[in-house]
Amino acid sequence: MNRILIFIGIFVALMFVGCQQKTEKESKEDKSKKVVVYQVFTRLFGNTNTTNKPWGTIEENGVGKFNDFTDKALSEIKDLGVTHVWYTGVPHHATITDYTKYGISNDDPDVVKGRAGSPYAVKDYYQVDPDLAEDPANRLEEFKALVIRTHQHGMKVIIDIVPNHVARNYHGLNNPEGVTDFGADDDTTVEYAKDNNFYYVVNEPFKVPEPLNGYKPLGGEKHPMADGKFEEDPAKWTGNGSRLSQPSHYDWYETVKINYGVKPDGTLDFDTLPSAYSKMDYKAHFEFWKNKEVPNSWKKFRDIALFWIDFGVDGFRYDMAEMVPVEFWSFMNSSVKMKNPDAFLLAEVYQPKLFRDYIHKGKMDYLYDKVDLYDTLKHVMQGYGSTNHIAPIQKAAEDIEHHMLHFLENHDEQRIASPEFAGDAFKGMPAMVVSATLSTSPTMIYFGQEVGEPGAEEAGFGAPSRTSIFDYIGVPHHQRWMNNGAFDGGQLSDKEKELRDFYKRLLNFTINSNALMGEYAEIHDYNRKKTEGYNDKVYAFVRWSKEEKLIVVSNFGQDKVQFNLRVPASLLVKIGIVESIVTIEDLLYHQFKTSVKIDHDMEIPIQLESNVSYILKVN
Repeated sequence: MNRILIFIGIFVALMFVGCQQKTEKESKEDKSKKVVVYQVFTRLFGNTNTTNKPWGTIEENGVGKFNDFTDKALSEIKDLGVTHVWYTGVPHHATITDYTKYGISNDDPDVVKGRAGSPYAVKDYYQVDPDLAEDPANRLEEFKALVIRTHQHGMKVIIDIVPNHVARNYHGLNNPEGVTDFGADDDTTVEYAKDNNFYYVVNEPFKVPEPLNGYKPLGGEKHPMADGKFEEDPAKWTGNGSRLSQPSHYDWYETVKINYGVKPDGTLDFDTLPSAYSKMDYKAHFEFWKNKEVPNSWKKFRDIALFWIDFGVDGFRYDMAEMVPVEFWSFMNSSVKMKNPDAFLLAEVYQPKLFRDYIHKGKMDYLYDKVDLYDTLKHVMQGYGSTNHIAPIQKAAEDIEHHMLHFLENHDEQRIASPEFAGDAFKGMPAMVVSATLSTSPTMIYFGQEVGEPGAEEAGFGAPSRTSIFDYIGVPHHQRWMNNGAFDGGQLSDKEKELRDFYKRLLNFTINSNALMGEYAEIHDYNRKKTEGYNDKVYAFVRWSKEEKLIVVSNFGQDKVQFNLRVPASLLVKIGIVESIVTIEDLLYHQFKTSVKIDHDMEIPIQLESNVSYILKVN
């Protein structure tokens, strides 16, 4: 009898897992078009001031506002081919600008990076950055209006949540009833307790890091709080995990690490997730955690996420998600999905060995494809990498390719046009075609990328090549597109207009192509072996659905190439190309069209100038 009951139990469990797998599969199949995310650094987007004084104040260098995202601006972003806008830097973070007349405490320059401050040192999760409002007293209402405007233009809204750390001077002004600040109820006499929000260096006060390389807060400008001291006793662990009361200048000293129930010895103070849950949907994960006692920090961040979902935000980009236990993400993301099943959840995870856990157990929708695809494409753009590495990357991610968000720029990475990267924005064009069409995953671009912004300004904290996220600054190429608020590209050069036209053509094509949500096969290796003139600065692949058949070929090289691109006969059968004569037409610029007679392989005569791509449709 016991054996029969065990067998029945196993059978029911397997049926349950199967149902969960089916639910997840059906959910993915409903997503019939590509997603394009436009990351915009909110503080910089609408700033028309061109002073760009290093360490300049908000009055000297200016700042963009929520209201700068006018209907015209949002219409132009939408027309670029964008489906989601990631408004970076929205939660209230530590800044040196004085907002005391609004009841906001001043922040200490000794623990703030830059003058405007890092958006990843969040000071109040239930408020938004006062820099971004015309009237800081009504800043939440102004952001609400932006969310509504973005939705009216048919785009969804993403904001940051940074669960690994908060600003050293965290202080909530808008907490909902019953919500206490991080650390308010901590036992500071111990290094660790399960429900403490922070870790403590017991009996040792915090010491500001020793400055290196002549660094001085605010560039050495006199400030009453810039005295090399910051009162914190006992000291807390620093955001990147430093356990020293005086962290290094290179540590994330402006932030403090959140405790998720991971003891200092690395053991876990919470239930682990059984491996079977990798195959179950968010509803099963929600049920798993429903009656379990979890660390206080888990509940605090869940409630923050649900607050913003109720506010109207459509999803989140989670900073440094791999530094937080995957079980927390199961708890957090299942709670979010129960509130909004269509929420867009994007995580910063850099270790490929963790990808599948954070997708399947952590219930992430998307992860950065940084260390594989981005790094490979960057090397090719810089002239010393080989396109031979692209196919193995796509093959290795075959089971999770939909979840690996592709990008060539974001706020952490160098601008393509910077001398430290490629020195020429047009060298990014073939990589952008490959990045945007290679898989079913979302594509992301960073504001200014579409007009070749090089990030050349000396803003203050940090160095050029990345547009500063720490200081008040103008973004010159982007400002020329803004054209003093006309958002019509009126000041762009002809080359900048040409580049933006390329991005607009490409992105709009991707969000309307059903082949890009269909099947993939690389033809690179076949052509490397059999095609004269085809080399490792070229990459070619096929994407197809029942309705649409595409061949994508890109020339990363700085020389013109000429060859007969071959599609193997076996692949033609698989794709469903059975005609003896087909018409081939480029859909990116519509300047190439030819008829091809098929005897065995299909051979397409190709001539590609430097940095040029074709997206060929087979009719």
